[in-house]
Parts: sequence; structure tokens; C-alpha cells
Amino acid sequence: MGEHIWVGGSAPYLTPGEKGRPDAWAAEAAARGGKGTQSIVHAGPVPAPAEVAGLLGVAEGETVVVRRRVIRLDGVACELTDTYYPAHVALGTRLAERRKISGGAVALLAELGHAGVRMTEEVTARMPDAEEREALGMGPGEPVLTLSRVTRDHKDRPVQADLMVMPAHRQRLRYETRTG
Repeated sequence: MGEHIWVGGSAPYLTPGEKGRPDAWAAEAAARGGKGTQSIVHAGPVPAPAEVAGLLGVAEGETVVVRRRVIRLDGVACELTDTYYPAHVALGTRLAERRKISGGAVALLAELGHAGVRMTEEVTARMPDAEEREALGMGPGEPVLTLSRVTRDHKDRPVQADLMVMPAHRQRLRYETRTG
């Protein structure tokens, strides 16, 4: 793609897509002349880790559903994303299956009556663990950005929590806010 730094925002990933259309990542990468892909490495129920429990408002260890993905740009891993859902939202749905969802998970959430209307994000920097460094093709001494996001429905209930890990030297996050 020519660019070494990806500049991206969150809004396209919170809007439901149409069935049969590329997912938000593939569409955003294509619009910039690249190829965005993702691999689902795991999907299904897991005990909620402490951070996820706090984001989703459930007890630590309570069953939640996770979709673990490796996000790639032009074949190179650029992000590790774990998306968690409360069990009552995702168990027994395609969210708990290790396959792509036509229109994307956000569209399926809306179809299931759990459309996200508000999200909160927190970004931090840290050193990656060995598994993250290997998965992202990073050298020693290179930090990662972590982004945690909780998405809430119209009743202010958490319906999705995302934990993302990205090489800091290849990312820039852009936020735009409209007031008034």
C-alpha cells in the first residue's frame, strides 16, 4: 500500500453493513488501495477475564462469547482483536461460530435487537508479550497500542467489548467529534 502508518477511526466499525457487502475493514483498506482481510482463530464461549467482565458488566469468570481474529493488511498482521459478547446476546447465534458473518457482526447484533448506539474507547501503550510480538511480526523493544472498546445499546446495556492490540509504530488513531 505504500504507507507504513495506518490512520483509522472507529465509526465504520460501529455501523451495520449490508449482507453481501465487504466487511468494514475490507472496504476501508480497499478504499486506500490495499487488501484488508481477517482470520477468525477462535469463536465460542469462554470465562470472562477481569477486564472483559468490567467492560460488559458481568462477573469475572461468567460465560461470555469471544471471536478472536487476526487482522491483516496486504497479508501482514496489523492487529489482534478479541471481541466479546454477553452470553445472553451471543450464545446460540452465528457470533459463537468460527465463520464469517454476512454483513458483519455489527449487522447481526442489530438484527438480533442489540444495535450499538454508544461506545467508549480507551487507548494505552505497553510492551507486547512474546505471543503478540510473534503474531504481529514485531521486533524486540517495539511497543503496542491497546484499544479497549465497549459498545452499548439504546438502553445503555453493554452488548460488545473489543480488546485490540496493534504495533504502535504502524498505527495512528483518529477521532472526530461533532458538537452542536
